[in-house]
Amino acid sequence: MEKRLFLAMLLSFLVIMAWTVFFAPPPAEEGVGGAAVSMGAAPADHSEPGRMGAIPAPPAKPALGALVTATEERQLVLELGEPGEAGHYRAVFTNRGARLTRLSLGDYYRSEGLDEVQRRDPSNWVDLLVPIATPEGTTGSLALAASQSSAALLRGTPLTEALWVGEVLEEQGQTVGVRFSYAPGSGVTFTKTVRWLTGTHQFDVTLALANDALQASGERQFTFTPGLCVPPAGQERFYQEPRAGAAWRDRNDEAAWSDVPAKPDGGRDRGGSLPGSGQFSFAGVHNKYFALFLRPHPDDELSGPSIRGASYRRIRDAEFAAQHPAEADASWRFLACDLAVVLDLGEIGQTTTRRYRVFAGPKDRDELVEVWPDHRALIEEELGFFSGIARGILGILGFYQGLVGNWGWAIILMTFTVRLLLFPINRRSQTAMARHATKMKRVQPRLNAIKEKHAKNPKRLREEQAKVFQEEGLVPPLGGCLPMFLQFPVFIGLFQALRVDFHLRQAPFMGWINDLSKPDRLLTLDLDTHLPFIGVIEHLNVLPILMVVLMIVQFRSMPTPTDEQQARMQKMMQWMPIVFGFLLYNYAAGLSLYMITSSTLGLVETKGIKRIWPIDDRELPKKKSGFMARLAEMQKDQARKLEQAQRRKAGAGGAKGKRRAGSKGR
Repeated sequence: MEKRLFLAMLLSFLVIMAWTVFFAPPPAEEGVGGAAVSMGAAPADHSEPGRMGAIPAPPAKPALGALVTATEERQLVLELGEPGEAGHYRAVFTNRGARLTRLSLGDYYRSEGLDEVQRRDPSNWVDLLVPIATPEGTTGSLALAASQSSAALLRGTPLTEALWVGEVLEEQGQTVGVRFSYAPGSGVTFTKTVRWLTGTHQFDVTLALANDALQASGERQFTFTPGLCVPPAGQERFYQEPRAGAAWRDRNDEAAWSDVPAKPDGGRDRGGSLPGSGQFSFAGVHNKYFALFLRPHPDDELSGPSIRGASYRRIRDAEFAAQHPAEADASWRFLACDLAVVLDLGEIGQTTTRRYRVFAGPKDRDELVEVWPDHRALIEEELGFFSGIARGILGILGFYQGLVGNWGWAIILMTFTVRLLLFPINRRSQTAMARHATKMKRVQPRLNAIKEKHAKNPKRLREEQAKVFQEEGLVPPLGGCLPMFLQFPVFIGLFQALRVDFHLRQAPFMGWINDLSKPDRLLTLDLDTHLPFIGVIEHLNVLPILMVVLMIVQFRSMPTPTDEQQARMQKMMQWMPIVFGFLLYNYAAGLSLYMITSSTLGLVETKGIKRIWPIDDRELPKKKSGFMARLAEMQKDQARKLEQAQRRKAGAGGAKGKRRAGSKGR
């Protein structure tokens, strides 16, 4: 009888579940209080962070406490802050799992040049978090999921699938956040509160666990997902996005950041841990220009120690996979950051709360460091090996931008400053090279004669040429390539700055160049042509082409070296503009603008300044410094002593031989 009753209950449950899945009403997004349906995907309950796949939920248990749950799924749409000001958001929550499904920034826009009406349209706002359809359901952030140590607190329904009771929080007629509560009837109550900090890109998240009737107390581990599914800010191959990462403080109280990018690898790497040890600092997801990072709350000293680990998961976009069946690997294009969070289950009647602070906004260097100094670890990591030079370049650019109000002109003025600072070194190098060329021209007939005389004896030829070089002091100046090497770190620093610096996002210059962080894109071509380092040519980018032309003209304006080795090197360098053209064709217009300005100034220096102020190419008489003169004299003295010793030895050997011969004769 009991078996039949159990089978009947199981069959009824399966019928209800099938009806819910196949005959669910269509999703609808409404204002606060409106009904909606949105399935939620989060880390599976009873699983550790970074692992895919759910462990079956335990069977339902008899109720030990109150049952606090909603009867239907709802969406809560909140508009927070003032239009156009910092902290202006549109947040969409679902009470299924008490998750944040979409977060849009009302003070940043997808494109530039919008009028006031377009700026107020949320469809033009930057989406920081987006819902993605996955095989497991639609994604959502701020999800709390049980692990194996906390599974006993539930009664079969995962926290990410439960219908929480949600309410909007208001103060003085302004919406400031939302609160969700859920009691599974197991003797505990979960509460999640999200409250925005007015006028900032930050909000607080409070997790509370109340013990209503359970005798067992102690730590319980959960998986908390602060953010997932940040869309990419651009489509460039020099910066893989989106990314998920975490930072930990070491023994020296220095934060170290590590992250992983989205990889179109067909899901072979489903997830893993984010390495780090020490004290938790911050973690989350980000793209090229925007980020969502969770960190300990300044008023809760236990919030940091409550984070015991961090991991990442790769998210498959099922809708993208269906629309692009030939690009199945690329459907794994989103990431989630999961944190292992420990909440204390106190004695009956006690409630444990943990507060965290979340930054959700632009990756502005100043703002990031102001809200949390440890964010500097992320900035340093993204600027790379030349971070110091990149910071200096950004400082100079910021100074000039403050003067002229345009980042393009700031790049031109910065390039002029760099060339001006390097002019004395460049001038000295050019003078040394010109004098070396004059000397080579004088000595060249001797070298040609030696070459003809010893054409069949390469060893003797090298020896005689080396002898002439030593006599004449024909050593190529070491500073010949010094200006180029000094400009190389500037090039790399600017390359890194343009790759990640938020200030250059949507920074216009003039004409059709409306975003220096992207290619200039004069015309749309959509050529199905795959070229090395370029790929498909989607647009006609004029600045890289102009850059190549000016670089070639600059190289050809240089005098041809008389030294064979330098001549060969110059011929090799003539290919460099072509290589740069391929590499930078689809890169930020700001870097091409720098190269164009630098080449133009180089031509002005070659064609204009040298005519007004010619380079002194007169061959100077050989003179040795005191040290070199002493060194040469020491070498000569040593050679004389060695020669005298050899003569004495030869003389002594001859005298001894005569004595031996005389003794034999007697």
